[in-house]
Amino acid sequence: MGIQSEKVKELIKLREQARLGGGQKRIDSQHQKGKYTARERIAMLLDEGSFEELDMFVTHRCTNFGMEKSVFLGDGIVTGYGTVNGRLVYVYAQDFTVFGGSLSETLAQKICKVMDQAMKVGAPVIGINDSGGARIQEGVNALAGYAEIFQRNILASGVVPQISAIFGPCAGGAVYSPALTDFNIMTKGSSYMFLTGPKVVKTVTGEDVTQEDLGGASVHSTKSGVAHFAVESEEEGIEVVKHLLSFIPQNNLEEAPAIECSDPVDRLEDSLNEIIPDNPNRAYDMYEVIGAIVDDGEFLEIHKNYAANIIVGFARFNGMSVGIVANQPKVLAGVLDINASRKAARFVRFCDAFNIPLVTLVDVPGFLPGTGQEYGGVILHGAKLLYAYGEATVPKVTVTLRKSYGGAYCVMSSKHLRGDMNYAWPSAEIAVMGPAGAIEVLYSKEAATAENPAEFIAAKEKEYKDAFANPFNAAKYGYIDDVIEPRNTRFRIIRSLQQLATKKLTNPAKKHDNLPL
Repeated sequence: MGIQSEKVKELIKLREQARLGGGQKRIDSQHQKGKYTARERIAMLLDEGSFEELDMFVTHRCTNFGMEKSVFLGDGIVTGYGTVNGRLVYVYAQDFTVFGGSLSETLAQKICKVMDQAMKVGAPVIGINDSGGARIQEGVNALAGYAEIFQRNILASGVVPQISAIFGPCAGGAVYSPALTDFNIMTKGSSYMFLTGPKVVKTVTGEDVTQEDLGGASVHSTKSGVAHFAVESEEEGIEVVKHLLSFIPQNNLEEAPAIECSDPVDRLEDSLNEIIPDNPNRAYDMYEVIGAIVDDGEFLEIHKNYAANIIVGFARFNGMSVGIVANQPKVLAGVLDINASRKAARFVRFCDAFNIPLVTLVDVPGFLPGTGQEYGGVILHGAKLLYAYGEATVPKVTVTLRKSYGGAYCVMSSKHLRGDMNYAWPSAEIAVMGPAGAIEVLYSKEAATAENPAEFIAAKEKEYKDAFANPFNAAKYGYIDDVIEPRNTRFRIIRSLQQLATKKLTNPAKKHDNLPL
């Protein structure tokens, strides 16, 4: 009895030591920077009392540069599993109080262990990043650790959801793991991501740039698109993770969780009958359409501040989780460009990988013209979006609200890319191009020789509008399944999704595709 209780006392003491990470002084320092510790972050994320920690007693094995004199239990990362709203998740959080959260061989092994387990049981992985990078004292072993993690990110992609929260520094090789995951969340003012830091940039290119301007949350959520969310605080970041998880399934073999819906399925939204302006060149706000048709107006937007000419995010219809992709006429007239194509393609592929139906709201005048776009490869990037829609086998419901011109018509989940149900409002215009451009191509010679060129062009434009400024031409060929009253949009989408719930479609067998990158 005596020796047993001594051993238990020793275990309790070691656990207390492990929980202190790098010690109280460093915990205080983390708090002074306005940041939480790894364990505090996990406690915020997981249901109370659900965390089961793994590898609490792991230590590094490095003897270079006197490292053997500095050993901490857990070695700079806290790993394990628990539940979020009762659903199993695996989690790891880098501990900045131990060697600045720098990555060692053993630290990487701890991450790999929870990722392997998550793959075996089919549950999401949430990584909380706050690290000074590779542990230089370990040399190539630290780099090997990074690559082992990347390999697991790659194999887990499309199998289990992967979410990264960047709550501190994330530089060098460390940035590739979040880049490989499905969603990235960054905190404004306290997190940054870059491959090479300001000092190296200054040495190599002569540019003077701060950490914030080089790789802060605002940069990555607006300019690069690396971050899907930029949040004001870690608390907000954790709430975003929980909110995201509520829309997505545990793995690629399951359906997204359905919830009880109190919003009437057949709710009419009369405002939609009036939302499209009489002037086709005037904008309206697509957020108003989304808010009017989804359950309780709830919409979790992804990439809100990046490529705002297209909107993507999660919502529910009759309690069923869906991914929404919608052109935004208020920004660049809703045109497709390089960034919008990349943003939407990634989102469409995520939804398809995890069995989340797609609802596409179309009002697109075409692709953005210009040398900047063409030199930047808009052809390839636009092809990504049409590829994503074409390969997707989940239920696809498309509603064309107004313009759908040219190649952009094809790209936006058209009937020809295996759209299941394609609806149009009476205001829809589906054509190769707008009236002015079309008449210039079709009647330029006649206009030049006409007695009154302006009158001739106006008459021909009216002819063209009468032929194409309505959805019935496309409906005549079966490319539009039905023309619907705007106020009935919610009901028609829900009926379509119910009908498509048992949809079965498989793509040809192949090793993998060769998506245009």
